[in-house]
Amino acid sequence: MFKITPRAAEQIQQAAKQGGTEGMALRFAAQQKEDGSFDYLMGFDDAKDDDIQFDCEGVSVIMEPEHFSLLDEATMDFAELDDGENQFIFLNPKDSNYSPAKEPIQ
Repeated sequence: MFKITPRAAEQIQQAAKQGGTEGMALRFAAQQKEDGSFDYLMGFDDAKDDDIQFDCEGVSVIMEPEHFSLLDEATMDFAELDDGENQFIFLNPKDSNYSPAKEPIQ
């Protein structure tokens, strides 16, 4: 099942508050490239009839079924990168660029 870490959920909720999108679901999508790596997309959106919908860490999540199959084992975190910048990252064993987290994900 797709997961959002508590740290990422906190950042999502802050972004929703700042952007005036509180109460909206967060839509996720993924596209697999020819080399097996993935591009990830997300944004606040309204649910459609055929969307898969669930809550994760207090965030309402929506995905189209074809994207769910690419993301069902993924975890989204908000992490500090090697350059010191903080950003959302996707840990997805289906992605050819996947490498397991060095520290346990909280």
